[in-house]
Amino acid sequence: MNYYSLNHKAPNTSFKDAVIKGIAPDKGLYFPESITPLPESFFENIDELSHSEIAFEAIKQFVSPEIPEAILKQIVEETLSFDFPVVKLNNNISTLELYHGPTMAFKDVGARFMARCLGYFNQNNDREVTVLVATSGDTGGAVANGFLGVKGVNVVILYPSGKVSDIQEKQLTTLGQNIKALEVNGTFDDCQEMVKTAFLDEELTNKMQLTSANSINVARWLPQLFYFMFAYKQLHKEHKDIVFSVPSGNFGNICAGMMAQQLGLPINHFVASNNANNVVTRYLISRLYEPKPSVQTISNAMDVGAPSNFIRIKEIYKNNFETLRSNLTSYSYSDEETKEAMLEMYTNYNYVADPHGAVGYLGCKDYLKENKNAHCVFLETAHPTKFLDVVEDVINEKQSLPEQIQSVMGKTKESVVISNYNDLKAFLLEA
Repeated sequence: MNYYSLNHKAPNTSFKDAVIKGIAPDKGLYFPESITPLPESFFENIDELSHSEIAFEAIKQFVSPEIPEAILKQIVEETLSFDFPVVKLNNNISTLELYHGPTMAFKDVGARFMARCLGYFNQNNDREVTVLVATSGDTGGAVANGFLGVKGVNVVILYPSGKVSDIQEKQLTTLGQNIKALEVNGTFDDCQEMVKTAFLDEELTNKMQLTSANSINVARWLPQLFYFMFAYKQLHKEHKDIVFSVPSGNFGNICAGMMAQQLGLPINHFVASNNANNVVTRYLISRLYEPKPSVQTISNAMDVGAPSNFIRIKEIYKNNFETLRSNLTSYSYSDEETKEAMLEMYTNYNYVADPHGAVGYLGCKDYLKENKNAHCVFLETAHPTKFLDVVEDVINEKQSLPEQIQSVMGKTKESVVISNYNDLKAFLLEA
Protein backbone atom coordinates (compact mmCIF):
# COMPACT_ATOMS: atom_id res chain seq x y z
CA MET A 1 0.00 0.00 0.00
CA ASN A 2 1.24 3.46 -0.89
CA TYR A 3 0.24 6.66 0.88
CA TYR A 4 -0.23 10.19 -0.42
CA SER A 5 -0.10 13.56 1.31
CA LEU A 6 -3.40 15.34 1.80
CA ASN A 7 -1.60 18.56 0.86
CA HIS A 8 -0.82 16.93 -2.53
CA LYS A 9 2.63 18.51 -2.78
CA ALA A 10 4.82 15.56 -1.80
CA PRO A 11 5.67 12.26 -3.48
CA ASN A 12 3.66 9.17 -2.60
CA THR A 13 5.41 6.77 -0.26
CA SER A 14 5.24 3.31 1.31
CA PHE A 15 3.69 2.35 4.66
CA LYS A 16 7.19 1.99 6.10
CA ASP A 17 8.27 5.48 5.07
CA ALA A 18 4.93 6.98 6.13
CA VAL A 19 5.40 5.47 9.61
CA ILE A 20 9.02 6.58 9.91
CA LYS A 21 8.39 10.09 8.57
CA GLY A 22 5.12 10.57 10.43
CA ILE A 23 4.13 13.57 8.35
CA ALA A 24 4.76 14.31 4.67
CA PRO A 25 7.45 16.83 3.60
CA ASP A 26 4.69 19.26 2.58
CA LYS A 27 3.30 19.11 6.16
CA GLY A 28 0.31 17.06 4.98
CA LEU A 29 -1.10 13.95 6.65
CA TYR A 30 -0.63 10.65 4.86
CA PHE A 31 -3.68 8.79 3.54
CA PRO A 32 -3.87 5.35 1.86
CA GLU A 33 -4.06 5.35 -1.94
CA SER A 34 -6.96 2.90 -1.90
CA ILE A 35 -9.41 1.23 0.46
CA THR A 36 -10.65 -2.20 -0.58
CA PRO A 37 -13.80 -3.26 1.30
CA LEU A 38 -13.70 -6.64 3.03
CA PRO A 39 -16.11 -9.27 1.65
CA GLU A 40 -19.63 -9.28 3.08
CA SER A 41 -18.96 -12.80 4.36
CA PHE A 42 -16.35 -11.35 6.72
CA PHE A 43 -19.03 -9.43 8.62
CA GLU A 44 -21.62 -12.18 8.27
CA ASN A 45 -19.23 -14.62 9.97
CA ILE A 46 -17.56 -12.18 12.35
CA ASP A 47 -18.78 -14.15 15.39
CA GLU A 48 -16.51 -17.02 14.40
CA LEU A 49 -13.38 -14.82 14.41
CA SER A 50 -11.14 -13.88 17.33
CA HIS A 51 -10.17 -10.24 17.93
CA SER A 52 -6.74 -10.92 16.48
CA GLU A 53 -8.20 -12.53 13.34
CA ILE A 54 -10.57 -9.59 12.82
CA ALA A 55 -7.75 -7.08 13.26
CA PHE A 56 -5.34 -8.92 10.99
CA GLU A 57 -7.82 -9.03 8.10
CA ALA A 58 -8.80 -5.40 8.63
CA ILE A 59 -5.26 -3.94 8.71
CA LYS A 60 -3.49 -6.27 6.28
CA GLN A 61 -4.04 -4.22 3.11
CA PHE A 62 -2.70 -1.06 4.74
CA VAL A 63 0.70 -2.49 5.76
CA SER A 64 1.45 -4.95 2.96
CA PRO A 65 3.96 -5.79 1.64
CA GLU A 66 6.33 -4.06 4.09
CA ILE A 67 5.41 -6.30 7.02
CA PRO A 68 5.21 -10.06 6.30
CA GLU A 69 1.94 -11.70 7.31
CA ALA A 70 3.53 -13.88 9.99
CA ILE A 71 5.13 -10.81 11.62
CA LEU A 72 1.89 -8.83 11.30
CA LYS A 73 -0.06 -11.58 13.05
CA GLN A 74 2.44 -11.48 15.90
CA ILE A 75 2.21 -7.67 16.12
CA VAL A 76 -1.58 -7.84 16.25
CA GLU A 77 -1.57 -10.58 18.91
CA GLU A 78 0.78 -8.55 21.14
CA THR A 79 -1.18 -5.34 20.58
CA LEU A 80 -4.54 -6.86 21.56
CA SER A 81 -3.60 -8.61 24.78
CA PHE A 82 -6.54 -7.18 26.77
CA ASP A 83 -10.35 -7.02 26.60
CA PHE A 84 -12.77 -4.64 24.85
CA PRO A 85 -16.09 -5.25 26.62
CA VAL A 86 -19.42 -3.67 25.69
CA VAL A 87 -21.51 -2.76 28.74
CA LYS A 88 -25.24 -2.21 28.24
CA LEU A 89 -26.77 0.71 30.16
CA ASN A 90 -30.31 0.44 28.74
CA ASN A 91 -32.09 -0.81 25.62
CA ASN A 92 -30.77 2.04 23.48
CA ILE A 93 -27.36 2.87 24.96
CA SER A 94 -24.22 0.79 25.54
CA THR A 95 -20.63 1.74 26.20
CA LEU A 96 -17.51 0.22 24.67
CA GLU A 97 -14.81 0.17 27.33
CA LEU A 98 -11.40 0.89 25.82
CA TYR A 99 -9.43 1.26 29.05
CA HIS A 100 -8.38 -2.27 29.88
CA GLY A 101 -4.83 -1.91 28.49
CA PRO A 102 -1.59 -1.11 30.33
CA THR A 103 -2.17 2.67 30.62
CA MET A 104 -5.97 2.37 30.85
CA ALA A 105 -6.73 4.48 27.78
CA PHE A 106 -7.94 3.75 24.24
CA LYS A 107 -4.64 4.94 22.83
CA ASP A 108 -2.89 1.79 24.07
CA VAL A 109 -4.00 0.01 20.87
CA GLY A 110 -2.47 2.48 18.43
CA ALA A 111 0.65 3.07 20.52
CA ARG A 112 1.41 -0.63 20.93
CA PHE A 113 0.78 -1.35 17.25
CA MET A 114 2.96 1.52 16.08
CA ALA A 115 5.78 0.71 18.51
CA ARG A 116 5.94 -2.84 17.19
CA CYS A 117 5.85 -1.71 13.56
CA LEU A 118 8.63 0.79 14.15
CA GLY A 119 10.63 -1.78 16.11
CA TYR A 120 10.36 -4.16 13.16
CA PHE A 121 11.39 -1.51 10.63
CA ASN A 122 14.29 -0.38 12.82
CA GLN A 123 15.69 -3.79 13.79
CA ASN A 124 18.59 -3.66 11.32
CA ASN A 125 18.99 0.10 11.28
CA ASP A 126 21.99 1.66 13.01
CA ARG A 127 20.38 5.10 12.94
CA GLU A 128 18.21 5.89 15.95
CA VAL A 129 14.68 7.22 15.48
CA THR A 130 13.31 9.97 17.71
CA VAL A 131 9.56 9.76 18.26
CA LEU A 132 8.26 13.27 18.90
CA VAL A 133 4.73 13.38 20.28
CA ALA A 134 2.33 16.02 21.62
CA THR A 135 -0.29 14.94 24.14
CA SER A 136 -3.42 16.48 25.60
CA GLY A 137 -3.64 13.67 28.13
CA ASP A 138 -3.64 9.95 27.36
CA THR A 139 -1.45 9.78 24.24
CA GLY A 140 1.68 10.51 26.25
CA GLY A 141 1.28 7.66 28.71
CA ALA A 142 0.25 5.18 26.04
CA VAL A 143 3.19 6.08 23.80
CA ALA A 144 5.63 6.05 26.71
CA ASN A 145 4.47 2.57 27.75
CA GLY A 146 4.28 1.24 24.18
CA PHE A 147 7.79 2.37 23.23
CA LEU A 148 9.54 1.77 26.56
CA GLY A 149 12.78 -0.09 25.88
CA VAL A 150 12.22 -0.41 22.10
CA LYS A 151 15.65 -0.74 20.49
CA GLY A 152 16.89 2.26 18.55
CA VAL A 153 13.91 4.45 19.44
CA ASN A 154 13.98 7.55 21.67
CA VAL A 155 10.70 9.17 22.71
CA VAL A 156 10.18 12.87 23.49
CA ILE A 157 6.71 13.78 24.79
CA LEU A 158 5.41 17.36 24.90
CA TYR A 159 2.50 18.08 27.23
CA PRO A 160 0.81 21.30 28.40
CA SER A 161 1.78 22.19 31.95
CA GLY A 162 -1.11 22.02 34.41
CA LYS A 163 -3.55 20.79 31.76
CA VAL A 164 -3.31 17.01 32.20
CA SER A 165 -4.48 15.04 35.22
CA ASP A 166 -2.00 14.04 37.94
CA ILE A 167 -2.20 10.37 36.94
CA GLN A 168 -1.76 11.16 33.25
CA GLU A 169 1.31 13.21 34.12
CA LYS A 170 2.76 10.40 36.22
CA GLN A 171 2.31 7.93 33.37
CA LEU A 172 4.38 9.99 30.96
CA THR A 173 7.04 11.47 33.28
CA THR A 174 8.15 8.55 35.46
CA LEU A 175 9.32 5.75 33.16
CA GLY A 176 12.85 6.95 32.38
CA GLN A 177 15.02 4.87 30.01
CA ASN A 178 14.35 6.02 26.44
CA ILE A 179 11.37 8.24 27.42
CA LYS A 180 11.75 12.03 27.99
CA ALA A 181 8.97 14.43 28.96
CA LEU A 182 8.87 18.14 28.08
CA GLU A 183 6.43 20.25 30.11
CA VAL A 184 5.24 23.11 27.89
CA ASN A 185 4.09 26.50 29.16
CA GLY A 186 1.09 26.59 26.81
CA THR A 187 -1.78 24.55 25.38
CA PHE A 188 -1.95 21.24 23.53
CA ASP A 189 -2.24 23.19 20.27
CA ASP A 190 1.10 24.85 21.09
CA CYS A 191 2.64 21.41 21.69
CA GLN A 192 1.24 20.06 18.42
CA GLU A 193 2.45 23.07 16.43
CA MET A 194 5.98 22.64 17.84
CA VAL A 195 6.00 18.99 16.75
CA LYS A 196 4.85 19.88 13.24
CA THR A 197 7.46 22.65 13.02
CA ALA A 198 10.25 20.28 14.07
CA PHE A 199 9.44 17.92 11.19
CA LEU A 200 10.05 20.72 8.71
CA ASP A 201 13.21 22.07 10.34
CA GLU A 202 16.07 20.84 8.14
CA GLU A 203 18.64 21.69 10.79
CA LEU A 204 16.98 19.00 12.91
CA THR A 205 15.99 16.51 10.22
CA ASN A 206 19.51 16.53 8.72
CA LYS A 207 20.86 15.45 12.10
CA MET A 208 18.20 13.01 13.31
CA GLN A 209 15.34 10.84 12.07
CA LEU A 210 12.12 12.27 13.51
CA THR A 211 8.70 10.65 13.50
CA SER A 212 5.45 11.24 15.37
CA ALA A 213 3.30 8.94 17.48
CA ASN A 214 0.27 11.20 17.47
CA SER A 215 -2.73 10.07 15.47
CA ILE A 216 -1.24 12.00 12.56
CA ASN A 217 0.96 8.89 12.13
CA VAL A 218 -0.82 6.23 10.07
CA ALA A 219 0.43 3.40 12.32
CA ARG A 220 -1.07 5.09 15.40
CA TRP A 221 -4.31 6.08 13.68
CA LEU A 222 -5.41 3.09 11.60
CA PRO A 223 -5.41 0.34 14.30
CA GLN A 224 -8.13 2.24 16.12
CA LEU A 225 -10.59 0.87 13.57
CA PHE A 226 -10.27 -2.53 15.26
CA TYR A 227 -12.49 -1.88 18.24
CA PHE A 228 -15.43 -0.57 16.21
CA MET A 229 -15.44 -4.04 14.66
CA PHE A 230 -15.13 -5.67 18.09
CA ALA A 231 -18.20 -3.75 19.30
CA TYR A 232 -20.16 -4.69 16.18
CA LYS A 233 -19.33 -8.35 16.80
CA GLN A 234 -20.82 -8.11 20.30
CA LEU A 235 -23.98 -6.21 19.31
CA HIS A 236 -25.02 -7.02 15.74
CA LYS A 237 -27.26 -10.00 16.54
CA GLU A 238 -29.41 -7.91 18.85
CA HIS A 239 -29.26 -4.48 17.15
CA LYS A 240 -29.43 -3.60 13.45
CA ASP A 241 -28.95 0.19 13.54
CA ILE A 242 -25.73 0.66 15.53
CA VAL A 243 -24.39 4.20 15.91
CA PHE A 244 -21.14 5.23 17.59
CA SER A 245 -20.84 8.35 19.73
CA VAL A 246 -17.14 9.17 19.96
CA PRO A 247 -15.70 11.73 22.40
CA SER A 248 -13.65 13.73 19.92
CA GLY A 249 -10.59 15.95 20.28
CA ASN A 250 -8.06 15.46 17.50
CA PHE A 251 -10.66 13.30 15.63
CA GLY A 252 -8.32 10.36 15.00
CA ASN A 253 -10.54 7.88 16.81
CA ILE A 254 -13.80 8.70 15.02
CA CYS A 255 -11.88 8.92 11.73
CA ALA A 256 -10.64 5.36 12.27
CA GLY A 257 -14.24 4.27 12.84
CA MET A 258 -15.10 5.80 9.48
CA MET A 259 -12.29 3.78 7.92
CA ALA A 260 -13.94 0.66 9.37
CA GLN A 261 -17.14 1.82 7.68
CA GLN A 262 -15.24 2.13 4.37
CA LEU A 263 -14.04 -1.45 4.85
CA GLY A 264 -17.69 -2.53 4.91
CA LEU A 265 -18.58 -2.40 8.60
CA PRO A 266 -22.40 -1.97 8.53
CA ILE A 267 -22.48 1.32 10.44
CA ASN A 268 -24.55 4.16 8.99
CA HIS A 269 -23.75 7.02 11.31
CA PHE A 270 -21.29 8.53 13.76
CA VAL A 271 -21.69 11.18 16.45
CA ALA A 272 -18.75 13.45 17.25
CA SER A 273 -19.31 14.45 20.87
CA ASN A 274 -17.33 17.56 21.74
CA ASN A 275 -16.66 19.59 24.84
CA ALA A 276 -16.37 23.40 24.56
CA ASN A 277 -13.74 22.89 21.84
CA ASN A 278 -16.37 22.52 19.16
CA VAL A 279 -14.94 23.55 15.80
CA VAL A 280 -16.56 20.57 14.03
CA THR A 281 -19.95 21.04 15.72
CA ARG A 282 -19.95 24.60 14.40
CA TYR A 283 -18.73 23.53 10.96
CA LEU A 284 -21.60 21.09 10.43
CA ILE A 285 -24.05 23.92 11.11
CA SER A 286 -22.35 26.77 9.24
CA ARG A 287 -20.09 25.04 6.67
CA LEU A 288 -17.34 27.34 7.98
CA TYR A 289 -14.28 25.57 9.37
CA GLU A 290 -12.81 28.00 11.88
CA PRO A 291 -10.23 26.57 14.30
CA LYS A 292 -9.84 28.55 17.50
CA PRO A 293 -7.39 28.43 20.42
CA SER A 294 -8.32 25.52 22.68
CA VAL A 295 -9.98 26.12 26.05
CA GLN A 296 -9.38 24.04 29.15
CA THR A 297 -12.12 21.62 30.28
CA ILE A 298 -12.51 18.66 32.61
CA SER A 299 -12.38 16.37 29.55
CA ASN A 300 -8.86 17.55 28.83
CA ALA A 301 -7.86 14.97 26.19
CA MET A 302 -10.42 16.66 23.92
CA ASP A 303 -9.07 20.19 24.44
CA VAL A 304 -8.06 20.63 20.82
CA GLY A 305 -8.83 23.79 18.88
CA ALA A 306 -7.52 22.62 15.49
CA PRO A 307 -8.18 18.87 15.09
CA SER A 308 -5.56 17.42 12.73
CA ASN A 309 -7.54 14.41 11.57
CA PHE A 310 -10.60 16.26 10.34
CA ILE A 311 -8.92 16.64 6.93
CA ARG A 312 -8.80 12.82 6.73
CA ILE A 313 -12.52 12.66 7.49
CA LYS A 314 -13.23 15.09 4.66
CA GLU A 315 -11.08 12.94 2.36
CA ILE A 316 -12.99 9.77 3.30
CA TYR A 317 -16.21 11.41 2.16
CA LYS A 318 -14.60 12.89 -0.98
CA ASN A 319 -14.75 16.43 0.41
CA ASN A 320 -18.51 16.41 -0.15
CA PHE A 321 -20.21 18.32 2.68
CA GLU A 322 -23.61 16.66 2.24
CA THR A 323 -22.11 13.16 2.23
CA LEU A 324 -20.15 14.04 5.35
CA ARG A 325 -23.20 15.41 7.11
CA SER A 326 -25.24 12.31 6.22
CA ASN A 327 -22.63 10.21 8.05
CA LEU A 328 -21.74 12.55 10.91
CA THR A 329 -23.63 14.49 13.58
CA SER A 330 -21.87 16.58 16.20
CA TYR A 331 -22.90 18.02 19.55
CA SER A 332 -21.05 20.14 22.10
CA TYR A 333 -21.34 20.09 25.91
CA SER A 334 -20.21 22.21 28.84
CA ASP A 335 -18.33 20.97 31.91
CA GLU A 336 -21.51 21.35 33.94
CA GLU A 337 -23.48 19.17 31.52
CA THR A 338 -20.64 16.65 31.59
CA LYS A 339 -20.74 16.43 35.38
CA GLU A 340 -24.52 16.03 35.34
CA ALA A 341 -24.15 13.13 32.89
CA MET A 342 -21.54 11.44 35.11
CA LEU A 343 -23.89 11.69 38.09
CA GLU A 344 -26.87 10.49 36.01
CA MET A 345 -25.03 7.36 34.87
CA TYR A 346 -23.90 6.60 38.41
CA THR A 347 -27.36 7.18 39.88
CA ASN A 348 -29.41 5.42 37.21
CA TYR A 349 -27.09 2.62 36.10
CA ASN A 350 -24.46 2.35 38.86
CA TYR A 351 -21.90 3.08 36.13
CA VAL A 352 -18.83 5.19 36.86
CA ALA A 353 -17.72 7.07 33.74
CA ASP A 354 -14.84 9.45 33.16
CA PRO A 355 -15.56 12.96 31.78
CA HIS A 356 -14.80 11.94 28.18
CA GLY A 357 -17.16 8.98 28.28
CA ALA A 358 -19.80 11.26 29.81
CA VAL A 359 -19.56 13.58 26.80
CA GLY A 360 -20.05 10.52 24.55
CA TYR A 361 -23.09 9.48 26.61
CA LEU A 362 -24.64 12.92 26.12
CA GLY A 363 -24.08 12.57 22.38
CA CYS A 364 -26.01 9.29 22.43
CA LYS A 365 -28.91 10.85 24.31
CA ASP A 366 -29.23 13.75 21.88
CA TYR A 367 -28.93 11.56 18.79
CA LEU A 368 -31.60 9.16 20.09
CA LYS A 369 -34.12 12.00 20.46
CA GLU A 370 -34.43 12.05 16.67
CA ASN A 371 -33.49 8.41 15.98
CA LYS A 372 -35.43 6.35 18.48
CA ASN A 373 -34.76 2.95 16.86
CA ALA A 374 -30.98 3.25 16.89
CA HIS A 375 -28.68 1.61 19.40
CA CYS A 376 -25.98 4.12 20.33
CA VAL A 377 -22.59 3.02 21.65
CA PHE A 378 -20.45 5.65 23.34
CA LEU A 379 -16.74 5.04 23.67
CA GLU A 380 -15.42 5.06 27.23
CA THR A 381 -11.91 6.13 26.36
CA ALA A 382 -10.14 6.15 29.73
CA HIS A 383 -10.55 4.61 33.16
CA PRO A 384 -12.42 6.98 35.48
CA THR A 385 -9.67 6.93 38.11
CA LYS A 386 -7.37 8.72 35.66
CA PHE A 387 -9.58 11.72 36.46
CA LEU A 388 -9.93 10.91 40.15
CA ASP A 389 -10.56 14.42 41.52
CA VAL A 390 -13.40 15.14 39.11
CA VAL A 391 -15.00 11.70 39.38
CA GLU A 392 -14.95 11.49 43.18
CA ASP A 393 -16.21 15.06 43.51
CA VAL A 394 -19.15 14.42 41.15
CA ILE A 395 -20.38 11.05 42.42
CA ASN A 396 -19.26 11.63 46.03
CA GLU A 397 -17.85 8.13 46.25
CA LYS A 398 -14.25 7.09 46.93
CA GLN A 399 -12.72 5.07 44.08
CA SER A 400 -10.12 2.33 44.45
CA LEU A 401 -7.13 2.57 42.13
CA PRO A 402 -6.48 -0.24 39.62
CA GLU A 403 -3.06 -1.90 39.64
CA GLN A 404 -1.96 -0.06 36.47
CA ILE A 405 -2.57 3.29 38.20
CA GLN A 406 -1.13 2.30 41.59
CA SER A 407 2.13 1.28 39.93
CA VAL A 408 2.98 4.88 38.92
CA MET A 409 1.62 6.84 41.89
CA GLY A 410 4.72 6.57 44.06
CA LYS A 411 7.19 7.37 41.29
CA THR A 412 9.02 10.68 40.90
CA LYS A 413 8.09 13.01 38.08
CA GLU A 414 10.94 13.95 35.75
CA SER A 415 10.32 16.64 33.14
CA VAL A 416 12.04 19.55 31.43
CA VAL A 417 10.08 22.82 31.26
CA ILE A 418 10.07 24.60 27.88
CA SER A 419 8.23 27.67 26.61
CA ASN A 420 8.69 27.83 22.83
CA TYR A 421 9.96 26.06 19.73
CA ASN A 422 13.53 27.27 20.23
CA ASP A 423 13.58 25.52 23.61
CA LEU A 424 12.42 22.28 21.96
CA LYS A 425 15.00 22.57 19.20
CA ALA A 426 17.80 23.19 21.68
CA PHE A 427 16.73 20.15 23.72
CA LEU A 428 16.69 17.90 20.67
CA LEU A 429 20.05 19.10 19.39
CA GLU A 430 21.67 18.58 22.78
CA ALA A 431 20.10 15.16 23.38
